[in-house]
Amino acid sequence: MNPRRGLSLLLAVLCGLVVGSGARAIDPAELPDPTMQARYEELIHEFRCMQCQNEALADSPVSLAGDLRREIRELLLAGKSDAQIRDFLVARYGEFILFRPRFSLRNAWLWLGPGLLLAFGAWVGWRVLRERESLLASDPDSLEDEVPRP
Repeated sequence: MNPRRGLSLLLAVLCGLVVGSGARAIDPAELPDPTMQARYEELIHEFRCMQCQNEALADSPVSLAGDLRREIRELLLAGKSDAQIRDFLVARYGEFILFRPRFSLRNAWLWLGPGLLLAFGAWVGWRVLRERESLLASDPDSLEDEVPRP
């Protein structure tokens, strides 16, 4: 076999794989209404796959994610609102299914903790700088007097 022909065949196969890989979809199902399809796409990106745990339902290839996507499609076709679908899935799987958990007293420390720690760190830094300034101002011996000049 001609080496050029083998190389061109290999390149053609690789190009086919690259182009074909983008066409493969995890969930090819389409809803009849474009607005409902947009809602569906948004919803499946909001929920976490319970088996993969760090992938959205839209990106997960496991069967549990497929079942949840089917459940969301059926709820949308039944006329449920986005909030009702979220409430249904949270009641069934807990807050962990949400990529953006809701603010509640139970998880308030997650939302408020970083801001409080940042404010506390800024306050400590301000206090340290203020103490250093007061120590330097109250020092009777200047640092310039102690350093010999060449």
